[in-house]
Amino acid sequence: MRIAYETAAAPGRPHNEDFVVAGPDWVAVLDGATAPAGVASGCVHDVPWLVARLGGALAHRLATGPREGLPDLVAAAIRDTMAAHGNVCDLTSPDSPSSTMAVLRRRGDVLDHLVLCDSPIVLRHTGGAVTVVDDDRLDHLPGGRPYSRELVRGLRNRPGGFWVASVVPEAAYEARAGSVPLADVSGALLATDGVTRLVEAYGWTWERLVAVAGSDGPGRLIAEVRAAELEHGAPYPTAKVHDDATAAWVTW
Repeated sequence: MRIAYETAAAPGRPHNEDFVVAGPDWVAVLDGATAPAGVASGCVHDVPWLVARLGGALAHRLATGPREGLPDLVAAAIRDTMAAHGNVCDLTSPDSPSSTMAVLRRRGDVLDHLVLCDSPIVLRHTGGAVTVVDDDRLDHLPGGRPYSRELVRGLRNRPGGFWVASVVPEAAYEARAGSVPLADVSGALLATDGVTRLVEAYGWTWERLVAVAGSDGPGRLIAEVRAAELEHGAPYPTAKVHDDATAAWVTW
């Protein structure tokens, strides 16, 4: 596998809450959720700590463990991260730090993929068509946006709500996961919503997103999203004008 990736914090922010990690035949992209101001998470750790721990735990298991299914590996990584919190954090808090996950792994002649929450994987097929593997349950909570904090915390990692990597290992088994023959796919893009807002808010198509990643690399996507943010502003009224942005482009 050939993996190119780029990640950048939102302009003006000191920390990047996205995380990307890759190995010889796998790559994972994470997007940590920023708690609203004044919300007590019950955790002494910040979001960059969470995504680094979670990504590191997953990387260790992908690199050294048996060829388990991706949901099993993600569940184990969540358990490892929960243990790393020690006894100083309240892991029962509904506002505990959380993250999306997008994982791609080559396994012989098969390509395994997993998406948990809104960091999709776009598969470019050998004939040129694209398939978007996404988990859009966060976009379909009752009542529509803007969501109240009480609604989100009440439906996080609950049936009928949405699922994220946090303190519920069972969330891994609610991810959108599957496999495709490697011969059917010529490239794959993993991205956080700081990049996919090009499609979701700024008029791009998934085909254009993949084409630019393939021709100019993932860094060009970040440059394009920064230009669109400056020109058009936030993608919806309650959104941030700028967000952390990460993209990984994979070929073989």
